[in-house]
Amino acid sequence: MTSEAFVGPDGARRCWWAGSAPEFLDYHDREWGYPVADDRRLFEKIALETFQSGLSWRTIYNKREAFRRAFCDFDIARVAEFGAEDVERLLGDASIVRNRAKIEATINNAARAGELIEEVGSLAAFVWRYEPASTSRPERMTHDVVRQLTTSPESVQLAKDLKKRGWRFFGPTTAYAFMQAMGLVNDHTEDCFCRTKIQVARRAFQRPG
Repeated sequence: MTSEAFVGPDGARRCWWAGSAPEFLDYHDREWGYPVADDRRLFEKIALETFQSGLSWRTIYNKREAFRRAFCDFDIARVAEFGAEDVERLLGDASIVRNRAKIEATINNAARAGELIEEVGSLAAFVWRYEPASTSRPERMTHDVVRQLTTSPESVQLAKDLKKRGWRFFGPTTAYAFMQAMGLVNDHTEDCFCRTKIQVARRAFQRPG
Protein backbone atom coordinates (compact mmCIF):
# COMPACT_ATOMS: atom_id res chain seq x y z
CA MET A 1 0.00 0.00 0.00
CA THR A 2 1.33 3.40 -0.87
CA SER A 3 1.75 5.72 2.09
CA GLU A 4 -0.24 8.67 0.76
CA ALA A 5 -2.93 9.06 3.37
CA PHE A 6 -3.91 12.51 4.52
CA VAL A 7 -3.51 12.91 8.28
CA GLY A 8 -6.14 15.31 9.57
CA PRO A 9 -5.94 17.70 12.50
CA ASP A 10 -7.29 14.92 14.74
CA GLY A 11 -4.41 12.63 13.78
CA ALA A 12 -6.64 10.21 11.87
CA ARG A 13 -5.57 8.91 8.46
CA ARG A 14 -7.86 9.57 5.52
CA CYS A 15 -8.05 9.18 1.74
CA TRP A 16 -5.48 11.47 0.10
CA TRP A 17 -8.08 13.72 -1.51
CA ALA A 18 -9.59 14.72 1.85
CA GLY A 19 -6.68 17.09 2.30
CA SER A 20 -6.81 18.68 -1.13
CA ALA A 21 -9.14 21.49 0.03
CA PRO A 22 -10.17 22.58 3.55
CA GLU A 23 -13.86 22.06 2.83
CA PHE A 24 -13.32 18.46 1.70
CA LEU A 25 -12.51 17.22 5.21
CA ASP A 26 -16.10 17.38 6.42
CA TYR A 27 -17.47 16.11 3.10
CA HIS A 28 -15.10 13.14 3.22
CA ASP A 29 -15.86 12.28 6.85
CA ARG A 30 -19.62 12.81 6.93
CA GLU A 31 -21.00 12.26 3.43
CA TRP A 32 -18.83 10.57 0.82
CA GLY A 33 -19.50 6.85 0.60
CA TYR A 34 -22.35 6.55 3.08
CA PRO A 35 -25.25 4.67 1.43
CA VAL A 36 -28.14 6.90 0.36
CA ALA A 37 -31.72 5.92 -0.43
CA ASP A 38 -33.29 9.39 -0.44
CA ASP A 39 -34.43 10.32 -3.94
CA ARG A 40 -33.83 14.03 -3.47
CA ARG A 41 -30.22 13.49 -2.43
CA LEU A 42 -29.64 11.03 -5.25
CA PHE A 43 -31.03 13.45 -7.80
CA GLU A 44 -29.03 16.31 -6.34
CA LYS A 45 -25.82 14.34 -6.77
CA ILE A 46 -26.70 13.44 -10.37
CA ALA A 47 -27.43 17.10 -11.09
CA LEU A 48 -24.22 18.32 -9.47
CA GLU A 49 -22.20 15.72 -11.34
CA THR A 50 -23.82 17.02 -14.52
CA PHE A 51 -22.66 20.54 -13.75
CA GLN A 52 -19.21 19.31 -12.78
CA SER A 53 -18.51 18.01 -16.30
CA GLY A 54 -15.33 19.80 -17.41
CA LEU A 55 -14.95 21.53 -14.03
CA SER A 56 -13.55 20.63 -10.61
CA TRP A 57 -15.66 19.13 -7.84
CA ARG A 58 -14.40 21.91 -5.56
CA THR A 59 -16.01 24.51 -7.82
CA ILE A 60 -19.35 22.71 -7.71
CA TYR A 61 -19.17 21.82 -4.03
CA ASN A 62 -18.61 25.44 -3.05
CA LYS A 63 -21.71 26.40 -5.05
CA ARG A 64 -23.86 23.59 -3.68
CA GLU A 65 -26.06 25.78 -1.49
CA ALA A 66 -26.60 28.15 -4.41
CA PHE A 67 -27.59 25.23 -6.62
CA ARG A 68 -30.03 24.07 -3.96
CA ARG A 69 -31.67 27.49 -3.87
CA ALA A 70 -31.77 27.74 -7.65
CA PHE A 71 -33.23 24.26 -8.14
CA CYS A 72 -35.82 24.22 -5.34
CA ASP A 73 -33.65 22.02 -3.12
CA PHE A 74 -33.62 19.51 -5.98
CA ASP A 75 -37.26 18.61 -5.55
CA ILE A 76 -37.65 16.31 -8.54
CA ALA A 77 -41.28 17.13 -9.32
CA ARG A 78 -40.74 20.89 -9.10
CA VAL A 79 -37.60 20.87 -11.25
CA ALA A 80 -39.35 18.73 -13.86
CA GLU A 81 -41.89 21.55 -14.26
CA PHE A 82 -39.27 24.22 -15.02
CA GLY A 83 -39.86 25.95 -18.31
CA ALA A 84 -38.18 28.46 -20.61
CA GLU A 85 -38.52 31.30 -18.08
CA ASP A 86 -36.75 29.20 -15.45
CA VAL A 87 -33.93 28.45 -17.87
CA GLU A 88 -33.43 32.16 -18.47
CA ARG A 89 -33.61 32.84 -14.73
CA LEU A 90 -30.90 30.27 -14.09
CA LEU A 91 -28.74 31.60 -16.91
CA GLY A 92 -28.81 34.94 -15.12
CA ASP A 93 -27.87 33.49 -11.73
CA ALA A 94 -24.17 34.19 -11.19
CA SER A 95 -24.07 32.03 -8.05
CA ILE A 96 -24.31 28.79 -10.08
CA VAL A 97 -22.68 27.48 -13.27
CA ARG A 98 -24.50 29.22 -16.10
CA ASN A 99 -24.42 26.61 -18.83
CA ARG A 100 -27.59 26.26 -20.90
CA ALA A 101 -26.95 22.65 -21.92
CA LYS A 102 -26.36 21.56 -18.33
CA ILE A 103 -29.36 23.50 -17.02
CA GLU A 104 -31.63 21.99 -19.65
CA ALA A 105 -30.16 18.54 -19.01
CA THR A 106 -30.97 18.84 -15.30
CA ILE A 107 -34.56 19.80 -16.02
CA ASN A 108 -34.85 16.97 -18.52
CA ASN A 109 -33.33 14.50 -16.06
CA ALA A 110 -35.81 15.54 -13.39
CA ALA A 111 -38.64 14.65 -15.76
CA ARG A 112 -36.98 11.33 -16.56
CA ALA A 113 -36.49 10.68 -12.83
CA GLY A 114 -40.19 11.27 -12.31
CA GLU A 115 -40.93 8.62 -14.93
CA LEU A 116 -38.65 6.16 -13.14
CA ILE A 117 -40.36 6.87 -9.83
CA GLU A 118 -43.75 6.13 -11.39
CA GLU A 119 -42.40 2.93 -12.91
CA VAL A 120 -40.39 1.37 -10.06
CA GLY A 121 -41.46 3.34 -6.99
CA SER A 122 -38.35 5.43 -6.41
CA LEU A 123 -35.16 6.62 -8.05
CA ALA A 124 -33.29 4.77 -5.30
CA ALA A 125 -34.91 1.47 -6.21
CA PHE A 126 -33.61 1.86 -9.76
CA VAL A 127 -30.04 3.00 -9.12
CA TRP A 128 -29.38 0.46 -6.36
CA ARG A 129 -29.95 -2.31 -8.87
CA TYR A 130 -26.46 -1.43 -10.12
CA GLU A 131 -24.65 -2.00 -6.84
CA PRO A 132 -21.62 -4.17 -7.72
CA ALA A 133 -21.27 -7.60 -6.19
CA SER A 134 -18.63 -7.68 -3.47
CA THR A 135 -16.79 -10.39 -5.39
CA SER A 136 -16.23 -8.01 -8.31
CA ARG A 137 -14.44 -5.40 -6.21
CA PRO A 138 -10.65 -5.10 -5.80
CA GLU A 139 -9.30 -7.10 -2.89
CA ARG A 140 -7.48 -4.11 -1.39
CA MET A 141 -8.34 -0.47 -1.83
CA THR A 142 -4.92 1.13 -1.96
CA HIS A 143 -4.51 4.75 -3.00
CA ASP A 144 -3.20 3.62 -6.38
CA VAL A 145 -6.15 1.29 -6.95
CA VAL A 146 -8.75 3.93 -6.05
CA ARG A 147 -7.08 6.51 -8.31
CA GLN A 148 -7.47 4.12 -11.24
CA LEU A 149 -11.12 3.34 -10.51
CA THR A 150 -12.96 5.74 -12.79
CA THR A 151 -15.58 3.37 -14.19
CA SER A 152 -16.92 -0.11 -13.56
CA PRO A 153 -19.06 -2.52 -15.60
CA GLU A 154 -22.00 -1.46 -13.44
CA SER A 155 -21.44 2.26 -13.99
CA VAL A 156 -21.18 1.64 -17.73
CA GLN A 157 -24.49 -0.22 -17.67
CA LEU A 158 -26.20 2.38 -15.47
CA ALA A 159 -25.14 5.18 -17.83
CA LYS A 160 -26.23 3.14 -20.85
CA ASP A 161 -29.64 2.33 -19.39
CA LEU A 162 -30.32 5.92 -18.34
CA LYS A 163 -29.29 7.18 -21.76
CA LYS A 164 -31.83 4.82 -23.32
CA ARG A 165 -34.43 6.41 -21.05
CA GLY A 166 -33.54 9.90 -22.27
CA TRP A 167 -31.16 11.10 -19.55
CA ARG A 168 -28.41 13.53 -20.55
CA PHE A 169 -24.88 14.32 -19.32
CA PHE A 170 -24.56 11.05 -17.41
CA GLY A 171 -21.77 8.89 -18.82
CA PRO A 172 -19.92 5.94 -17.22
CA THR A 173 -17.35 8.10 -15.39
CA THR A 174 -20.02 10.38 -13.99
CA ALA A 175 -22.04 7.31 -13.00
CA TYR A 176 -19.09 5.84 -11.13
CA ALA A 177 -18.40 9.09 -9.24
CA PHE A 178 -22.08 9.07 -8.29
CA MET A 179 -21.83 5.46 -7.09
CA GLN A 180 -18.76 6.29 -4.98
CA ALA A 181 -20.41 9.29 -3.34
CA MET A 182 -23.80 7.67 -2.72
CA GLY A 183 -22.38 4.52 -1.16
CA LEU A 184 -23.06 1.95 -3.85
CA VAL A 185 -19.36 1.13 -3.48
CA ASN A 186 -16.91 1.72 -0.63
CA ASP A 187 -13.87 3.38 -2.19
CA HIS A 188 -12.38 4.75 1.01
CA THR A 189 -8.82 3.43 1.12
CA GLU A 190 -7.66 0.66 3.44
CA ASP A 191 -5.80 3.08 5.71
CA CYS A 192 -8.66 5.59 5.92
CA PHE A 193 -10.50 5.56 9.23
CA CYS A 194 -13.81 6.02 7.40
CA ARG A 195 -13.56 2.74 5.53
CA THR A 196 -14.70 0.65 8.50
CA LYS A 197 -17.46 3.15 9.31
CA ILE A 198 -18.77 2.84 5.74
CA GLN A 199 -18.62 -0.94 5.89
CA VAL A 200 -20.75 -0.89 9.05
CA ALA A 201 -23.21 1.55 7.45
CA ARG A 202 -23.47 -0.57 4.31
CA ARG A 203 -24.17 -3.73 6.33
CA ALA A 204 -26.98 -1.97 8.19
CA PHE A 205 -28.39 -0.28 5.09
CA GLN A 206 -31.77 -1.45 3.84
CA ARG A 207 -31.52 -1.70 0.06
CA PRO A 208 -34.53 -0.03 -1.58
CA GLY A 209 -36.85 -1.99 -3.79
